[in-house]
Amino acid sequence: MKYRPSRRTRRMAISTAVVLALAGANGPWLYRFSTERYHDYKINQASYKEANGHWDFLDIPSEFRINTIHAALLHTGKVLLVAGSGNNQKNFDAKSFRSVLWDPKTNTFKNIPTPKDMFCAGHTQLPDGKLLIAGGTRRYEKLKGDVTKAGGLMIVHNEDPDKPITLPAGTRFTGKDNGKSFVTKDPVLVEKATKVFDKDTGAFLRNDPGLGRIYVEAEKSGSAYETGTEDNYRISGLSGSDTRNVYGIAQKLALDKKDFQGIREAFEFDPVAEKYITVDPMNEARWYPTLTTLEDGKVLALSGLDEIGQIVPGKDEIYDPETKKWTYTGIVRKFPTYPAVFLLDDGKLFYSGSNAGYGPANVGRDPGVWDLATNRFTKIPGLSDPDRMETSATVRLPPAQDEKFMVIGGGGVGESDKSSEKSRLVDLKAADPKFKDGASLDEGTRYPSASLLPDDSLLVTGGSNDYRGRGGSDVLQARLYDAKTDTYQRVADPAVGRNYHSGSVLLPDGRVMIFGSDSLYSDKANTRPGVFEQRIEIYTPPYLYRDGRPELTAGPKRIERGATAMFTTNQADSITSAKLMRPSAVTHVTDTDQRSVALDLKKTDGGISVTVPKNRALVPSGWYMLFVTDDKGTPSEATWVEIP
Repeated sequence: MKYRPSRRTRRMAISTAVVLALAGANGPWLYRFSTERYHDYKINQASYKEANGHWDFLDIPSEFRINTIHAALLHTGKVLLVAGSGNNQKNFDAKSFRSVLWDPKTNTFKNIPTPKDMFCAGHTQLPDGKLLIAGGTRRYEKLKGDVTKAGGLMIVHNEDPDKPITLPAGTRFTGKDNGKSFVTKDPVLVEKATKVFDKDTGAFLRNDPGLGRIYVEAEKSGSAYETGTEDNYRISGLSGSDTRNVYGIAQKLALDKKDFQGIREAFEFDPVAEKYITVDPMNEARWYPTLTTLEDGKVLALSGLDEIGQIVPGKDEIYDPETKKWTYTGIVRKFPTYPAVFLLDDGKLFYSGSNAGYGPANVGRDPGVWDLATNRFTKIPGLSDPDRMETSATVRLPPAQDEKFMVIGGGGVGESDKSSEKSRLVDLKAADPKFKDGASLDEGTRYPSASLLPDDSLLVTGGSNDYRGRGGSDVLQARLYDAKTDTYQRVADPAVGRNYHSGSVLLPDGRVMIFGSDSLYSDKANTRPGVFEQRIEIYTPPYLYRDGRPELTAGPKRIERGATAMFTTNQADSITSAKLMRPSAVTHVTDTDQRSVALDLKKTDGGISVTVPKNRALVPSGWYMLFVTDDKGTPSEATWVEIP
């Protein structure tokens, strides 16, 4: 019997002929079209997902789309997304500050009234499950050329040892030599002078003046009102002895670029009431600060730009969640902004060298272990590409008990085009800790996002070769890092480039949310301004494409430190590990809360038992996600437990 092609076969043959004809005239276009169609087909195959995972876009209704710059997972399972003004001066001028609460379980969203501009604030998880947010934006930067009135820092001196003085907003300073006048927009408190005595004889030596720092601005526009040298300034409105004791000293007051300015305000976000609660403001205004939880549950605030736009001069302070008050540490240690500072098992702090930018290139950038009680800082040598630590990510590798850290990527100071492909490792439990190079990324990467996963791997994704994705330099790649073998495995690629103002958060179901990106330009030629990336992607790791996952069916919601807790499960025989994972609070790829603590695990009749370590510095008080994994490395969904 003669074969006669079917109608479908004939149609396919005709289509193929048309395609081949088009290929002759439109080869490159057709090749791209075919490649994209094949890629889309490939990444949606079950076998591909099982090996590489999969990326999906989060469906966000238009009224909830914001410029997400901060994200924190709350113990309710919801994620707080914070934009503040979202790096948008029009929003700032209009006092339009945004926060949105997302529930991954129901994929629902809620707008949260936001009292201040929390853009570039710091945050950390508190022992009671609230989120502390401190600092933010008081003024946007002004680039040189946009500055119309000369201005800068005025140091106000008070030589009166008997009383402090407050100068109101609008105070005028007039130069003794240059005769030019500048005014303040804010009040400033200047402490009284300190009497200094000879330690041996007790004889009075001198008064060290109290100091106040305030931003001043010329009354009129133009370069004629700039100054070029240091001068002493008389202060209008003073009387009596104050006219002698109180005066100003300023260096250059000019039309130079003016950096962002910070605020003192602080808030706790209540996950149950779903609202911000005002607490005592910080002593120092801070923009780009790091908040690090200490062993006793108090919070250390570090660095940031102050209300004048200058780096906070090492005046670190501590928040007490019980009193809602801030106090200075009484010591001085300087760091660049958003320093990556982690709590160690002995209560000391580890600074990895990672930071987000602002600050002198030669001050406070060496990594080391810091004893807050004595202010002793022990430097750790061996860091490769030490001049490319800005915009790098630092992660405490699992299990947290090992005190091994990895520093990933990074770039040169400021708007440098330099970037590093290095992953540097350090074991802080070694007799003589030193950094060494681990597995490398394929290319230099600034702003890499790194999220610990419950199977003890690490998802590293996003970033860019150049400053803020300049020149179309986004790295559209994702990798899983295995700390045991020090190897990266390339997995499914994200669809969206992520650079400045991006981050990632592990969700309770084992997926990872990645948000943000604030490219300087939207084209490779650097001619069109960039647009903030409001889309959010969700990465589903390979372990969620396996058949089944372990499940904890019942157990306590609160476990004392050092105690053992029983959980029921039908998969006890296959469960091989358990861990507590602290929920993330991330911004600018900085997340000092993130840690995965291994638990002692035993099988019981009808379930398992887990024992929490006794060390308070290893397991700070608060809410944790409890994950168990089976013999294939497949994790359960998280069970929330509180460690008091």
